[in-house]
Amino acid sequence: MRHINYYFLSVVIILAVFGTLFLSTLSSVSSLNLFGNTNYYLIRHLVRIAIGLVLCFIFLKLPLYFLKKIALVALIANLVILIAVFFVGENFGGAFRWISIGDITFQPAEFLKITSILYLSALLSNKLKETGRRGWSFSIKKSYYNFVHVFLPFLALLAAISVILILQPDISTLGIITITLLAVYFAAGTPLWHTIATVLAGIGGAALLVYFKQYRFDRFLVFLNPDTAPLGIGWQIKQSLIAIGSGGIFGKGLGMSAQKFGFLPEAMSDSVFAILGEETGIIGTTGLILLFILFLWLGIKIARKANDKFSKLTAVGITFLITFQAFLNITSTIGLFPISGLPLPFFSYGGSHIIAELIGVGILLNISKNG
Repeated sequence: MRHINYYFLSVVIILAVFGTLFLSTLSSVSSLNLFGNTNYYLIRHLVRIAIGLVLCFIFLKLPLYFLKKIALVALIANLVILIAVFFVGENFGGAFRWISIGDITFQPAEFLKITSILYLSALLSNKLKETGRRGWSFSIKKSYYNFVHVFLPFLALLAAISVILILQPDISTLGIITITLLAVYFAAGTPLWHTIATVLAGIGGAALLVYFKQYRFDRFLVFLNPDTAPLGIGWQIKQSLIAIGSGGIFGKGLGMSAQKFGFLPEAMSDSVFAILGEETGIIGTTGLILLFILFLWLGIKIARKANDKFSKLTAVGITFLITFQAFLNITSTIGLFPISGLPLPFFSYGGSHIIAELIGVGILLNISKNG
């Protein structure tokens, strides 16, 4: 047994502390306008971080074999809660994604990101036979086993998640979960054609989801041509680019954003990176990107040093989940990807995602000390 990876922990602390300090200035305007208190959103954010830290510590101490053992139960419980959202959840803008308990609102789909990784890692470590290096060699017995006992359960998992999240609807979360699980599946050394077939099917499914919903189609058109409806559907990306561009190299200074005063929609959540660019400039945004790259590198090192397949795959999944979500948020903010609605890890306001991310950090630290 080793100590936890303190380099990885240091990166997480920097991200969480800087994210909280940045959010404290960013949220003050909305807090004052809506609640007459500049610290309203900050206090709620700190409470959720406190909850996340407690859960992070718990998952750091839990035996990894126990996490593997309860992975299926945790996934089923998460899916049941997601179904319950349709009956007892909150409807915001035609979407059923949240459950409220008193003054606390949480989004079960955020925790599905973690439970689905745990379950798939457990499934693959139990079912996937050691077949050597991935390749195109053909064996009827091996191919049949992999197809029936590995690929079909993987597809069933994706299908169950897809049906629920499409009905909510929450296509952005579905996309990030699907791509993350596909990364775990590929990392397990599964037959390459499984991954290729899943990717092709996913592209086709995504195209249909975009085509048959006008607002998704409009988002895609704005991505192709940012000048489309600059006062309508294109408003958010135009204001994001204005914010980032006006920051220049060194930025306007912390708290000095103009876009946060009602010009940029979702400034505390989806578009937080744009405000960061406005206030800290290229220096600040580049520094943040480098931190996420360092997070990815250290997470992969933890995965490589893990002493069992379940731990390796879980570490790959959680590392990929957080860094890829950051990548999608950043690229959608600067117009290199359609607007996704995904939060920026450790920075965006919102209780569920920061709690889920800290749970993931706890699991990664657990794996690092048991490798």
